[in-house]
Amino acid sequence: MSLPLSPAPHEFPSYRMAEFLPAFLLGWGLGAALVFGVRALGMALLPDPCQGHTLLALIMPLVLGPGGLGFTAFNFRRPRRAALGLGLVVASLMPALSVGARDIGALRGSGCAGGYVVLSASGGPTDRSSSISTLSLRVGESRTLTGRVGGYTPTTHPGLFALAADSNTSGITVVLPKTQVRAGEVFPVTVSIKADTGVNSYTVGVQARQIVDGRSVAAVGTLEVNARP
Repeated sequence: MSLPLSPAPHEFPSYRMAEFLPAFLLGWGLGAALVFGVRALGMALLPDPCQGHTLLALIMPLVLGPGGLGFTAFNFRRPRRAALGLGLVVASLMPALSVGARDIGALRGSGCAGGYVVLSASGGPTDRSSSISTLSLRVGESRTLTGRVGGYTPTTHPGLFALAADSNTSGITVVLPKTQVRAGEVFPVTVSIKADTGVNSYTVGVQARQIVDGRSVAAVGTLEVNARP
């Protein structure tokens, strides 16, 4: 009586759809259930609307992705278990990563991720992606830009933001015709270089502050100004 031959140590295992698909769907379902279960538990246990929510949004993609890959690699020669691990990996992308990205976007929209001041060429688009970080001016020249308080919305921060400007040199002045604006409101910013200013690179900034429930929230924008002869 002869014994059945065992597969060679390096033989690639066969995956049959009848075994693979149910285990894969089970892994994905378990991963999705963990995502929404941990998210619901975190929402209930985190009283602060901002603190801890970024970690909550990222923890399940970080756990399910590497964890599922490790489980799959460890059970490479066990098709059903490997399929279960692949299901966990897919769950780390959908729904875990997609839900986490949406939650982080909601945090930024509510001001939890902090604010910023967008500086753009006057008359141009005012979204953050088109903002400018450097400006070249001749000595004695002026330029009017547009600014906008981003990172906050009129719904989450309905009050007025107080504007202020500063410069790291007396040779460059920043004039703000408006002293108070609302979130998302466009305001003019005039940058001027005095005639006796040396040719160099300087930094100016625009700050917007608001008091909410006794604490100060801020949005800041900086601009590198290159003075040319």
